Amino acid sequence: MIPLRDNIQPNIVPFVTVALIAANIGIFINELMLSPAELMALVNQWGLVPARLSQALNSGALDPEPYFSLISSLFLHGGWIHLIGNVWFLWLFGYSVEYCLGHARFALFYFGCGIIASLTQFAFDPTSAVPVIGASGAVSGILGAYAICFPRAKIKTLVPIFFIFTIIEIPAMLFLGLWFFYQIQSGAASLGMAGAGIAWWAHVGGFLSGMLLNQFLIKRK
Repeated sequence: MIPLRDNIQPNIVPFVTVALIAANIGIFINELMLSPAELMALVNQWGLVPARLSQALNSGALDPEPYFSLISSLFLHGGWIHLIGNVWFLWLFGYSVEYCLGHARFALFYFGCGIIASLTQFAFDPTSAVPVIGASGAVSGILGAYAICFPRAKIKTLVPIFFIFTIIEIPAMLFLGLWFFYQIQSGAASLGMAGAGIAWWAHVGGFLSGMLLNQFLIKRK
């Protein structure tokens, strides 16, 4: 299912959402200009490498780089599909959640969810040497907050039915519930698989943290 738009039309200029989208796109364009070796070095340096974070925590290292990767990793992406998916969900749901929380709180919320999402993935696979990158953990937090802020919203969704795509309007809670169930199911299936490819547990952790942090930061009900 591909969400197209919701029926929430907040009367604000979502400049934090726009700034985050611009930052993600700008950094990805910079990635495209790098050679394969330079790109690999960039991802290994600024992506979240669980094994490196484990080593820093165990040794009590004061080098900020392994810890800063909890934030820098949110702005790196592995390809156009990875970027477009995250940016589209960020725009579609972030617009409304920014209205719900307010601009400054939304910015804090975004990074808070992203960090918690990354730590959740780290907790499930602390020895992995595969960098975790992408905004999906923070975006998952936005989905969790959206479920709390707008439980009666509806989403126009592109759905394949017997190889024919049609647009239907479904309750947001149904869409988000199915999405969350898929993350749980996929996360469970990935347990014990080194370098599974997708940080499913980051999505789960981000979504749940979004639901909880929303309660402390909510501005408009």
